[in-house]
Amino acid sequence: MPGRLLLGLEFGHHRRTSSNSIPKTPSTEKSIRSSSSSVASEQELNTMDHLKRASLTGKHPLKKKGSPKSSPILAPARPAKLDMIIESPPLMFYGPPAASTGALFSGQLLMQVTDTAVKIEKFEMQFLATTTTKKPVFDRCPDCSTKTSELHKWVFLKEPIKLTRGEHTFPFSYLIPGHLPATTHGQLGVLDYHLAAKAITSTGETITYGREIKIMRSIMPGNDKHSVRIFPPTDLNCRVTLPSVIHPIGEFLVYMRLTGITTKQKDTQTRWRLRKMNWHIEEVEKMISPACPKHAHKVGGEGKGLSHEESRTIGGDEMKQGWKSDFDAGEIEAEFKASINTALKPVCDMVSPAGLTVTHALVIEFVVAEEWAPNKKPNQATPTGAARVLRTQFHLVVTERGGLGISWEEEQPPVYEDVPASPPTYVNIADYEGPPLDEDVDRLHLS
Repeated sequence: MPGRLLLGLEFGHHRRTSSNSIPKTPSTEKSIRSSSSSVASEQELNTMDHLKRASLTGKHPLKKKGSPKSSPILAPARPAKLDMIIESPPLMFYGPPAASTGALFSGQLLMQVTDTAVKIEKFEMQFLATTTTKKPVFDRCPDCSTKTSELHKWVFLKEPIKLTRGEHTFPFSYLIPGHLPATTHGQLGVLDYHLAAKAITSTGETITYGREIKIMRSIMPGNDKHSVRIFPPTDLNCRVTLPSVIHPIGEFLVYMRLTGITTKQKDTQTRWRLRKMNWHIEEVEKMISPACPKHAHKVGGEGKGLSHEESRTIGGDEMKQGWKSDFDAGEIEAEFKASINTALKPVCDMVSPAGLTVTHALVIEFVVAEEWAPNKKPNQATPTGAARVLRTQFHLVVTERGGLGISWEEEQPPVYEDVPASPPTYVNIADYEGPPLDEDVDRLHLS
């Protein structure tokens, strides 16, 4: 037992005990040095191997499992922040741009001061319109692709003001002109409106706030439109009845009557039979991409741009039955419901001074085949082999639904200027000097 304990002690203190117990000879010293160096080198290799393996796995041996990867970067606290409350209803223009009175826009801009006090040197807000073209003259030029114009500006402070901690309100209002185009997100261009508020403190810090504003237009429906189309060299005439306006959501009724389909002779008659009819709604978008002064030479000088046009189908259907043919009267009547596919995100009609235009049209195609039949037996018709494809289109006005809203000038209460100051006065009033009046006053009249 003592020997075992001594061996254990000697193993724990290898270098000290070995030097005392083994006699020092040149050969033993050399072997001891070589053995110690080999042990040290082996320990270094084990340590390096451990580090290499840890680096390959991406984990540091000294890094704890629960330690965070990197310390978060905290943004400096601002002395105040901005927010907004819109008090007016959704912005809707009623009527066409030439006759619309606009929309009343009002709200409150809120400033929440988080510090004990802050001094505001400048506080203003802009109402901006941004037109973006998706096919600019130069792709990487922001001035060619985006154009921003200021429509109105609010200046809330005429001189610096010191605000204490808490919420401070700054009301604002503006009558947006009715001739402005509505918010549009098309295939070639985008027209957006937004508010940009900016406050500058005495220390030079800038506090900003932005909010998009959506403007819509609703044209009130009127009487139905009646259109006539002629298809020479035939005698066919097409009369179509359409609503004055249609909406992106919902169906509308189309009534069609095709006349002149029968040509009667002495013993025989020639007539056109409707075989197939299809309709579709086309959306045509045009955009003029202006060039910035730097790239004006690409389009021939300043004030010029590139014109783009794109057409797409936003609704359609094919009909092989559903109409009524009267060969004796020589006419065909059809009635069908048409609609716009809302999944394609249609755009309402609009015309922008910035060069963006969107229009719609209803395109109807007829496939008619010629037949010959005797007058005595009109049901025994024989195809002649001749056929025609008739194509016509009608302009459609696509607009938003007005709903239950009314224009701003119709909902405002009367003002004091509209009420007369007093009842009207009578001129040249004279006393009555005639005979006494009893109860018979019906015969009296004003002359």
